[in-house]
Amino acid sequence: MSAAPGALASCRPALRPRVLLSDPLLDGAATVHLIKDAESGSSFKVGAKEHFLIARMDGERSLAEIGEEYAGEYGRRLGDAHWKRLLGLLGAKGLLAGAPGASPASSAAAPPGAAASGPAATPEPPAPASPAPEKRTLLRGSLPLVADADATTARLHRVVGFLLAPAVLAPLLALTLAMETVVLVHAGELLLAVRGLLANPVLLTGTAVLLWVSTALHELAHGVVARHHGGRVSEIGLRWRLPAVIMYCTVDDYLYLGTRRHRIATAAAGAVMNLIFLLPFCALWLFVPLDDATREAFAALLLLGSVQALVMLVPLPPLDGYRIASQLAGATGLAASAGAYLRLALRRSPEAAGYPRRARIAYPAYAGATALVLAGALAAAVAGVHHLLTA
Repeated sequence: MSAAPGALASCRPALRPRVLLSDPLLDGAATVHLIKDAESGSSFKVGAKEHFLIARMDGERSLAEIGEEYAGEYGRRLGDAHWKRLLGLLGAKGLLAGAPGASPASSAAAPPGAAASGPAATPEPPAPASPAPEKRTLLRGSLPLVADADATTARLHRVVGFLLAPAVLAPLLALTLAMETVVLVHAGELLLAVRGLLANPVLLTGTAVLLWVSTALHELAHGVVARHHGGRVSEIGLRWRLPAVIMYCTVDDYLYLGTRRHRIATAAAGAVMNLIFLLPFCALWLFVPLDDATREAFAALLLLGSVQALVMLVPLPPLDGYRIASQLAGATGLAASAGAYLRLALRRSPEAAGYPRRARIAYPAYAGATALVLAGALAAAVAGVHHLLTA
């Protein structure tokens, strides 16, 4: 059988410009790729073989040429029935140029009859990229603050993007590391300052406001770094779960940013921003003569702000640390997948041996690292309580 026999062999299908493809990701025992229509927000999973074909639909290569590449990679040739199922799925979802919802200007690349074909069997059903907007009530809800979040982020990037240059960012990171060393060395003193702050309502309110500003900058930092790496921000707003009110920044195509390094940088940007925000207060606390109350307030801010940043790096969903861990593992649904694998492995189930080698390393490593982080956090909390009780 030829690679693409019949009338379909000469077709040169092309994906729409806003169709995004992810890197290979572990998903349980399988390796999948995510495909997303950035205009509609819908996304779904496909296997490695389907991704091999879809990624080559650039409007330049014919199905015959793609089929030959597939045969060379997998040792199997595809017939019209396979192509029709795959093209039917992509066409029905509007992912092919010329399919319903596509730009008329790009319709020439679509294969004839693609949208009318039956769906492919392998890809999973589409899943919304984000939940439907929740109903706003007095107790909970969200409110967009800008009409065009992506344009707002672009303007912010033009103003502060220079901070992401290595010559600027490297010294800032070095200063934050030095600051955290100071915080660790003086942790006992800072902890007592936090206790003292609770007795001063005015300074407590001021510290709370500064921490809230740090949280807002945390969210904007995610958006600016994502924009720096080619991402798109869909929404910036306020979310409240009374009594908490926080800002949020939604990066639509985080999983589709160019490289794993870019995705990790985007996820870590918020916590790094929290620490950079503390640098001037640390300098004032260390080097400027202050009255006792102000010095105590700055000391408390340093500890509380550092804890705020470090908590976000804990590798548990939905925290930023979990996104970083998922990228390091190259996995989607990392926590659930790791839990399922460990249950099988502890029971010595034969199914555990069916997981790929990368999964057998990544899932236990994630579970072990998470346990160590939580144990360290618990030890720090116990030490802090002991210091307060005995100081």
